[in-house]
Amino acid sequence: MNNFNRVWYTKYFVTLVFLVFACSSRSQNKDVKDVLPFQDITTYPDTYSSETLVARMIDGLGFRFYWATEGLTVTDLSFRPHAEARTSEETIDHIMVLSDIIINAIKNKPNIASGAETSPKTFAEKRKIILNNLFEARQHLVTSVKVDDVNIIFERKEGRTELPVWNLINGPIADAIWHVGQVVSFRRASGNPFNAKVNLMMGKLR
Repeated sequence: MNNFNRVWYTKYFVTLVFLVFACSSRSQNKDVKDVLPFQDITTYPDTYSSETLVARMIDGLGFRFYWATEGLTVTDLSFRPHAEARTSEETIDHIMVLSDIIINAIKNKPNIASGAETSPKTFAEKRKIILNNLFEARQHLVTSVKVDDVNIIFERKEGRTELPVWNLINGPIADAIWHVGQVVSFRRASGNPFNAKVNLMMGKLR
């Protein structure tokens, strides 16, 4: 092999390696970016505190919502048990509002109806918003927020209302878990049941 061919093959090989590495990195970055939280909640805090206990309740909600909505079809989303009931997607819309209230409470941010809550979004966008809201809330709780400082704040024309963390637990968190159960029930009725491999006790897929 003469020097010209050797140099050409060397440049070709280096270019090929670079392209493979670039494609691999792009794919890995996309995979990391697209991974949604709460697929698995087997990791939990080492210590007990008011903050970690509320965070763990949110973990349970996030885990249930992740798997309740995993693999939903257009048919599932449009299903309603009777004419006056919400569809599965309308139920998810309500869960999205509840997730907004949860993260706003953790950040002591007032809830102000703007109309954006009901603006058109795809199911995938709604699902991502809900899971990320819940994850952000639980991360603040385990790193920086004290539950004594958590308040649900509503700002309406009539005035401002503040409620303590107790109302966050029995209100939006418990309500969201309730509605996740409805999504599970609805998808079973529409022929696409909840994944039987999901272990709710252990917080993982079998």
